[in-house]
Amino acid sequence: MKNTRRIKRMDRARRNKAPGLNLTSLMDVFTILVLYLLVNQSSVQVVEPPKDVILPDSVAEAKPRQTVVVMVSPEIVSIDGEPLMNTMDALDKDANLTAPLTDKLTSIKESALGLNAESEAKNNEVTIMAHQKVPFNVLKALMSACTNVGYTKISLAVNQKATQS
Repeated sequence: MKNTRRIKRMDRARRNKAPGLNLTSLMDVFTILVLYLLVNQSSVQVVEPPKDVILPDSVAEAKPRQTVVVMVSPEIVSIDGEPLMNTMDALDKDANLTAPLTDKLTSIKESALGLNAESEAKNNEVTIMAHQKVPFNVLKALMSACTNVGYTKISLAVNQKATQS
C-alpha cells in the first residue's frame, strides 16, 4: 500500500488526538435526572399539626393531598388557625353548636374557583387533623357536619409509621 499524503495526515491526526470522555451524553443524563427530581420533589405534602394536636400512628400508604384541614385539639376545633367551637360542643345534638364549623366550610366551598368536574371533585375533600385523645363520637359528629355541607371525601390525618415486613 502506498503512503500517500492523506494516509500520513490521518495517522498524524489519530496519534495527536487525546483520548477523552464524551461529555455530551453525560450532560444529557444529568439534565434529565435534575428535571425528574424537580418535578417529583413537589409531590410530597407534609402537613404539620399544631403543638397541641398529637396525631395517632398508623400505616398510611396514600400520600396526603391539598385539602381543607379541620384541626381538632382537646379544647377547640379550628380551620386555618381560626377557632370555631369547643371540641365537646360537637357532642350536644340538641343545640346546633356545629353551626360555626358548617358556616366556615360553606364559605370555603363557595369561594373555591373552578367550573369543571375535576376541580369540583377536589373541592369535596376535607382532612380532619385530630388529637389522638379526642373521642371518636366527636369525630363522628364533625364528619357528619362536613358531609352535610357537601364534603363527601373525608380523610383523617395520622403519623406514618414504617411498615413491618
